[in-house]
Amino acid sequence: MAKKSKRIVVCAVVAAVLLALVIWIAWGNQAVEQTVYTITSKEIPESFHGYRIAQVSDLHNTQIGRDNEKLLALLRESDPDIIAFTGDLIDYYNTDIDVAVRFAEEAMKIAPCYFVSGNHEARVSDYPLLKEELAKLGVVLLENKTERLERNGESISLLGVDDPKIFEERSSASFAQIMRSNLYFLSDEASYTILLSHRPELLEVYSESQMDLVLTGHAHGGQFRLPFVGGLLVPNQGWFPKYDAGLFTEGSTQMIISRGIGNSLFPFRVNNRPELVLVELMHE
Repeated sequence: MAKKSKRIVVCAVVAAVLLALVIWIAWGNQAVEQTVYTITSKEIPESFHGYRIAQVSDLHNTQIGRDNEKLLALLRESDPDIIAFTGDLIDYYNTDIDVAVRFAEEAMKIAPCYFVSGNHEARVSDYPLLKEELAKLGVVLLENKTERLERNGESISLLGVDDPKIFEERSSASFAQIMRSNLYFLSDEASYTILLSHRPELLEVYSESQMDLVLTGHAHGGQFRLPFVGGLLVPNQGWFPKYDAGLFTEGSTQMIISRGIGNSLFPFRVNNRPELVLVELMHE
């Protein structure tokens, strides 16, 4: 009887631990964390001191709350001047254009929105429809384009590039070569430049092109994050990647990698909460 009671206790403890783990993982995939980065530079015009950019990356058709209301509430609280979508608004494996468009429609009521494609947009046959619907809402599609952001007579440049996978079928060049070519025609040395691009692994190319600040995603924070180690696995970088999340510097270029909001082929993340990035520009 004693041995049987002991087995029952052990099984109950194991079951409780497993249940707690499942609950923690489920919570950790819906509880969005906001990370604030303060970027200070003498190149940032005085008029843009305190300018706020909210970055939404890798939504993958995820809904945080009904119709993404929890995510939208956090965006409203952030009070951004603009919102940047840095790719994978939709998901190749579970595409739902309506979810993405409804989210963008509500986000446009908070602040002007700017969009660049990710590798999932590049693979989805309905991507032209998504672009059409976003454009109807007034979302600015930065398809290898530059936009001037004006404030009190001063300006900064907001650049956006298509994900290089879009050009993969019609080009034998590497992703780095494609990105280098696209940025060659976008570089603007006359003002502070912010680049929206999906891919963090191309930091060296961004630095060569003299971008001041780059906002990226794609890495999903490494999907599983290990204490004191970081991300476990990232597309295009492999195991224990260098560029998984956070702020990196190469030369005069700073790059922020968002851990993103949603998941894709692998349906959950561990020790890696969804992330809404808020960037605050400060004139030095």
